[in-house]
Amino acid sequence: MADRRLSITLISLLLALGLAWNQPVLASLPNGNAVTDPASILRDALPVDQPDLEQLQHRIEGTSTDLRANRWSALSKTMSSSQFLLSSRKDRILNAIPESNRSEADGLLNSVKEGLEALQEKAGEKNKNDFLVLRQETLNQVGNVQALLLTDFPFEIPSEYNDLPRLLGRATVLIKTTQGNMTAIIDGFNAPLTSGAFVDLALKGFYNGLPFTRAEDFFVLQSGDPKGPEVGYIDRKSGQERHVPLEIRVPGETVPFYNETFEDLGIYKATPVLPFATLGTLGWAHSDQALDDGSSQFFMFLYDAELTPAGLNLVDGRNAAFGYVVEGNELLEKLGVEDRIETIKVIDGADRLQAHA
Repeated sequence: MADRRLSITLISLLLALGLAWNQPVLASLPNGNAVTDPASILRDALPVDQPDLEQLQHRIEGTSTDLRANRWSALSKTMSSSQFLLSSRKDRILNAIPESNRSEADGLLNSVKEGLEALQEKAGEKNKNDFLVLRQETLNQVGNVQALLLTDFPFEIPSEYNDLPRLLGRATVLIKTTQGNMTAIIDGFNAPLTSGAFVDLALKGFYNGLPFTRAEDFFVLQSGDPKGPEVGYIDRKSGQERHVPLEIRVPGETVPFYNETFEDLGIYKATPVLPFATLGTLGWAHSDQALDDGSSQFFMFLYDAELTPAGLNLVDGRNAAFGYVVEGNELLEKLGVEDRIETIKVIDGADRLQAHA
């Protein structure tokens, strides 16, 4: 069809589910809170296995409950135990990191240690604002150490997609719009072909000046439809519209699934490694008729906690997520079809784009 859209069925399901929430069925919804911090989602999505770093990360992230309740004594104890965890496991963490990255990791772990000490101090001062800023900085350093565990791309992309660009790692893009600027992290570790297509088009200037063609409250903000009769990117060499397969990775699987929805796979309750779980999740659009005809159009998911309870996301498993807006996502509530993308610039990670296999 001419307009690359998410299935209208999703909207109907979303509205129907929203109406049902006013009924007693609410009691049967899953317990717990979805992880909605994009930085935390991206840390968890790294294809690494180092239990000590993961334990440290989750212990620091878990301070949110005590912080909301102003349980400063508990926060101080958590920071103290986190310092002990780091000091007692530091050698094991460093030994798990490739030797070429070990010196850098040692410096980062020292910064994490300093961050934990400062966090304990802020807990003693009962300074919530400073605690939040320091916590994010410290978690970013933990994430940087985790990234150093990787030296090679973790899996082989099927050879049938050898002619498609791929992002072998992560990239950072600056999205300038008529309402202001946003920064997004594009995750090629878990969606290399989708991320590769997006970064390739950004580097080509394809998105510059394109309008937002779809803006639905609490659902999606969509762009990427080029001017003229085309509905996607036309490859200059072949003269054909370039298509990207549906690409979704599930926890426990070493490679993504291609061109299969969760319904096709029979995993209805699964959560992808890159879930549509936060405001500004970047998703790749495809037509209602096919899963593998996404070309250039993408959307930003307008997550709402009340409309998207944990475990009941209606987009997961039907569209590929490939990144997250990490700064400026408040603009998503202002942008509409009267607005446009001014530019999308790759400010980090362009060297990780491979034109083809």
